[in-house]
Amino acid sequence: MTLAFVFPGQGSQKVGMGRELAAQYPEAKAVFDEVDEALGESLSRVIFEGPEEALTLTATTQPAILTVSVAAWEVFRRRGPAPAFVAGHSLGEYSALVAAGSLALADAARAVRARGTFMQEAVPAGVGAMAAVLGLPAEKVREVCAAVADGQVVAPANFNSPEQTVIAGHAAAVERAGVALKEAGAKRVLPLPVSAPFHCALMEPVKGRLSEVLAGIRVAAPQVPVVSNVEAAPNAEAARVVPLLLEQVSAPVRWVESVERLSALGVTGAVELGPGKVLGGLIKRIAPQITSFNVEDAASLEKALQGVG
Repeated sequence: MTLAFVFPGQGSQKVGMGRELAAQYPEAKAVFDEVDEALGESLSRVIFEGPEEALTLTATTQPAILTVSVAAWEVFRRRGPAPAFVAGHSLGEYSALVAAGSLALADAARAVRARGTFMQEAVPAGVGAMAAVLGLPAEKVREVCAAVADGQVVAPANFNSPEQTVIAGHAAAVERAGVALKEAGAKRVLPLPVSAPFHCALMEPVKGRLSEVLAGIRVAAPQVPVVSNVEAAPNAEAARVVPLLLEQVSAPVRWVESVERLSALGVTGAVELGPGKVLGGLIKRIAPQITSFNVEDAASLEKALQGVG
């Protein structure tokens, strides 16, 4: 089985995630300890105990999911086969870069803490919004958004599966688009509980600030090619890591094309490392020939190890 490791993004968080891994596997506990030290606070306590309101703040969610994902990866990699490729959804690209040996864990944790803070601060609360559009082709979603923008920002932000495209932009424009998309035949348009409109032009102010943070980080060439969100193509060059991460902030996540590319490159199995099974579900819809596993606790670890042989 030719494997890809995939890493989840924001939305997969839940209080208590990774607690069992940290309790049972010293290498997972070491990841939590290293991130706590890097951030100068007990992020692990918020991850394990909550409260949920604290965990759902973008500046906390992003390093929290990275930490749990890298902990799951550390546990799996010592027992299972190595991947041919890695990829991550949005924030998950940072986890993928850690797994590929391109970013050090402490640097990645500080970078995503900054990324989350800058994203939260880029747009005042209530000004931006995101919504998931179900049952309409992505091209149609793009057309409708362009038609109703009316001088504001609204555009596809995540191409998640053939049936699901997430849009982002000004709250009023997202609302207008929702009405028009239903009229155009969308089965449902679901507003998403997010603190900022990610992956759209409203995130442009984040790039300059994040650029300064990433400039202070050592970036090595990925030892395993990383399929980036921006290009949906594998990258193994150190010099291209930071430009792709900066572009990713305001560019849509091309997850459908990323999975199609992995399949075209010969990937037959995917292991989702971190909280939840969101990416496995999307992979099933995009490329059902790829067998998906997930690792978030001891039971799912055993199942994944048996599955990948």
